[in-house]
Amino acid sequence: MELQHISKIEQATQPSSGELFRMGMGLLFIIGVMLYASARGIGGQFSAMLVAAAVIGGYMAMNIGANDVANNVGPAVGSKAMTLGLALIIAAIFEAAGALIAGGEVVGTIRKGIINAALLPRGDTFIWLMLAALLAGALWLNVATAVGAPVSTTHSIVGAVLGAGIAASGFDVANWATVGQIVASWVISPILGGLIAAGFLYLVKHRITYRADMRAAALKWVPILIALMAWTSGTYLLLKGVKAIWKVSFVEAVLYGLVFAVLTLLVVRPMIARQAARLSNDKEGVKQLFTIPLIFAAAALSFAHGSNDVANAVGPLAAIVDALQSASGEFHAQAAIPLWVMMIGAIGIAFGLALYGPKVIRTVGSEITELDQTRAYCIAMAATITVIIASQLGLPVSSTHIAVGGVFGVGFLREWIKRKYARIEDEIKAHHPEGDQAAIDAFIERFNKAPVAEKGVMLQELKAQAKAQLDPAHFSKQERKALKRVYRYELVKRSQLMRIAAAWVITVPASALMAALLFYTIRGMMLP
Repeated sequence: MELQHISKIEQATQPSSGELFRMGMGLLFIIGVMLYASARGIGGQFSAMLVAAAVIGGYMAMNIGANDVANNVGPAVGSKAMTLGLALIIAAIFEAAGALIAGGEVVGTIRKGIINAALLPRGDTFIWLMLAALLAGALWLNVATAVGAPVSTTHSIVGAVLGAGIAASGFDVANWATVGQIVASWVISPILGGLIAAGFLYLVKHRITYRADMRAAALKWVPILIALMAWTSGTYLLLKGVKAIWKVSFVEAVLYGLVFAVLTLLVVRPMIARQAARLSNDKEGVKQLFTIPLIFAAAALSFAHGSNDVANAVGPLAAIVDALQSASGEFHAQAAIPLWVMMIGAIGIAFGLALYGPKVIRTVGSEITELDQTRAYCIAMAATITVIIASQLGLPVSSTHIAVGGVFGVGFLREWIKRKYARIEDEIKAHHPEGDQAAIDAFIERFNKAPVAEKGVMLQELKAQAKAQLDPAHFSKQERKALKRVYRYELVKRSQLMRIAAAWVITVPASALMAALLFYTIRGMMLP
């Protein structure tokens, strides 16, 4: 066999060898969890049910890391504020730190109150229910990750608990009002995230990138924008990230966050001034000023995510451990989380992120719409502000839906701006003399550099000067529509929108159905 053929074979087998390595490392983690749970047991005695629960809990934690963490670092990676490798390191460290430091001493065994705990069976049936829910949630996340669809891990486990609960006790066990709120969040979360992200991008464009002297505008506004990020991130961390170790009211969190923002403003203003002096006076120079803040934002979001969403992996596991340790098989609405259970959640999230996270990170960061540092900043702001607002209004929102909605929000705003600018160019051409291309080019160049208010005045003057003059290069209505349609698809990929939306809609019913089937299977295997 010739050397070039051997080289081609090696290249063809590289993807499969990488997949085998990831599977092998994941299997090693699961085996480690199994061995530890076997040695630990319940009351010093081996418990097969504990081993099964620990293994499934570890598997769930890996899937959370593979899918859900992309929301925190995906935009920063897509904007090239940080490399994929750095993002994986930062997310793994801060996710694990959030879970271990601020993950809480207790966790709700019945997620989000979607089923009535008083109607649930006791003893082994409850343990089978939780096993089925945990495994179903993990399997659905695995499927979503395989196709690169970012879905809500909270919705996955909520749907799984709902399905297993109905299978065990009938439809009356479900709190359908709460389920309705979760369904409503499919719309509320992405719309809120998209609107807030688009609003910040509009602010950035009109206050900085649409100015003739972008450097001067950046010196004024970038420190303020970074201070706003510090304010929202600090408030978010106090309300969501460290609530288990330091409880503060909403007003206190906002005030502490404001103090942190003021300190940040005092520190970053001279730093931005020094950095801006070395950057070019254009959009590329402005974007560089957001790089470091994005890295800090990704770390803060990862810490808060680890402290909150580790409960999706260890909540059912903690409930099973609690029931196994109870002599009567009773369960409690709140269960204590042993340190070893929290460790499984924290390490599992880090493993899943490192091994399988890049696929969903790429989807969020670069496969929906093109991102840069300013757009990624707007998405990070949307993520924190939306969660803060929703938590105070009692709205059940998903951080996954918010982040992805923010990505679509900035993409659709860019489409709107491009279409608006295309209409302006058509208008400019329509009001210049035939063949006067030099005048058209000069006017457009002056128009681009003018402030927003001056743009409107220029257009009005142009209309008044030459209302009836048309340029032969002016596109027909049908041609303009065709061009806009092509450009729109380049900015936001509709195929990704439909695929992700479909995954969101079927998450709860799919995980619920899967959990119900698994519950019947486990019960059939365990009953004599």
